[in-house]
Amino acid sequence: MYAVIKTGGKQYRVEVGNKLKVEKLNANVGDTVEFDALMVRDDEGNVHVDKGKVVAEVKAHGLGKKVVVFKYRPKKNYRRWKGHRQPFTEIEIKEIKL
Repeated sequence: MYAVIKTGGKQYRVEVGNKLKVEKLNANVGDTVEFDALMVRDDEGNVHVDKGKVVAEVKAHGLGKKVVVFKYRPKKNYRRWKGHRQPFTEIEIKEIKL
């Protein structure tokens, strides 16, 4: 059984026991969060659209790898470095409900 959920503007295919990093959620570590399922495929192979819920537990919060933004203009002595680390939330899928 698997489901497709949407969070943070992205879609993820999840199964029970999966751990994944999603865009930062406003939840504390140890909290459970619920996502609406866009699609659920059960064990018999039947597809259910816009039905079901996915229950996940928040495992950790963190920052991703640094992305360097570098601006440069030749012959003008113009150089700018900026770094960005995208915040994320790590979740573990506990249950898929129909």
